[in-house]
Amino acid sequence: METDRHIAALELEAQLFAGAARRTDLDAPVSSCPGWDMRGLVRHLAEIHLWAAAQVANRAAKMWVDDLSELSAYWPDLAVFWPSDTELIDWYLKTNVNLVRELTSAPIDLECRTFLPAPSPLAMWARRQAHETAVHRFDAEHAGQTQASFDPEFAADGIDEILSAFAPRGSTFSIESTGTMAVHTNDTDARWYVTMAPNGITTTGEERPSDVTLIGSASDLYLALWNRGDDSTIEVVGNQDLLDSWHHGHRVRWS
Repeated sequence: METDRHIAALELEAQLFAGAARRTDLDAPVSSCPGWDMRGLVRHLAEIHLWAAAQVANRAAKMWVDDLSELSAYWPDLAVFWPSDTELIDWYLKTNVNLVRELTSAPIDLECRTFLPAPSPLAMWARRQAHETAVHRFDAEHAGQTQASFDPEFAADGIDEILSAFAPRGSTFSIESTGTMAVHTNDTDARWYVTMAPNGITTTGEERPSDVTLIGSASDLYLALWNRGDDSTIEVVGNQDLLDSWHHGHRVRWS
């Protein structure tokens, strides 16, 4: 997907997320994020939007902006931690608008800190924030007893991000089983082959022998690989232990 489409998805997913949050009590537990309630989820995503926007705004700098107090130097009107419950969701939407504005106004050759491989820093931040928002939209809708689904192309892009960008980073996975997991979407042409071993994870699009194959819609596989949803919606052929190892071991980290 191109960067402009990621930014459009970021805007759309934010609206859907906010809508789900408005329909649900802020004290409602978010079962897909154990220990969180809806209030905490909204705060988290707003904070992440501010953090991401600060990295983009901090152009060409060789340092992270990662403290809430630092954000006030960029957008004092948004650096309110935390707004009242009656203002919280509107405040969240303002942080999204602010992030979109930073992304759309950034130069194509933007230089800033990143933490995932991508064609450019701008592409990385747009993609990462689109999928951050989409996954938390699922969390918000699930908390409100509704089921999220995603466009096949967007979901396949999210699968690629987690398998090709996040998973190979050495500090993100605790290996319990070793072998190769194939991921086949049945509504796009996308395929991935993920080899898990004690020395790390490698992902390729080139076909290779696999110990387990996951088959399903891009949307269902996207949710399964993000440890959301229900594995009963996908077909698992082969060694279930490898999928269990993924579920138990995968943790998203930015450093």
